[in-house]
Amino acid sequence: MTTTPQSRNILLVTAHPEPRSLTSALASFAVEHLSAAGHQVQVSDLYAMKWRAALDADDFPDHPADRRLEVLPAQGAATRAGRLSPDIATEQEKLLWSDAVILQFPMWWFSVPAILKGWIDRVFTFEFAHGPSVPPPYSEGALAGRRALLATTIGARESAFSERGAHGRLSDVLHPLQHGLFWFTGMAPLEPFTVHGSVDVPADRFAAAKRAYASRLDRLFTDAPIPYRTLTGGDYDRDLRLLPGTETPGTAGLDIHLRA
Repeated sequence: MTTTPQSRNILLVTAHPEPRSLTSALASFAVEHLSAAGHQVQVSDLYAMKWRAALDADDFPDHPADRRLEVLPAQGAATRAGRLSPDIATEQEKLLWSDAVILQFPMWWFSVPAILKGWIDRVFTFEFAHGPSVPPPYSEGALAGRRALLATTIGARESAFSERGAHGRLSDVLHPLQHGLFWFTGMAPLEPFTVHGSVDVPADRFAAAKRAYASRLDRLFTDAPIPYRTLTGGDYDRDLRLLPGTETPGTAGLDIHLRA
């Protein structure tokens, strides 16, 4: 096993209702492997925590019951005042503590499970993860300096998520998380770790998956991030549109937002 030259802080957020699932097994393996390499690991096991996924007025204890809930202003005011609900505040402290964030989840309906989406909705609050009083998005961002890795199990075969696959390219399917969550907030997104054909994984394939995962975890702080363009690099106009002729020749679709 390759050990890292220094200890880092890693937050692993996992979402699966079955503790004997492939997702849970990979999450446990990641914790063991990273800890053995000398890293400090905190785990947010959302189902075990009984995480409340729905964002509502209870997130903001000081919000008057007779006032219409406007989510962004309420989030911003509660964040600035340090008056978010305790479960949100705890997860934000974990994010600030971390040098890297891993989201471990099964792909359900081309996205994350609802409980993980609820974690994102409630924890990445206005004025914490984005907003006028934090650094601009798609650049240094509010959570800059952190690595971010998606580790997902997918029931479909890998070919179905290819250029001509029926499900579309995996990079396009994961774009809202990689670009719209991680890079928007300044985190450096890495190429995802995926296990396809996850409905039935025999022992030999599970062993191979762990070896592949171990290799990716060993390179968590050395792999080059996905080279998304910055909002402050002069590539976009005031309406956040990529300037004509800026895209790398031969690119199309979401790939135009990648640097050469």
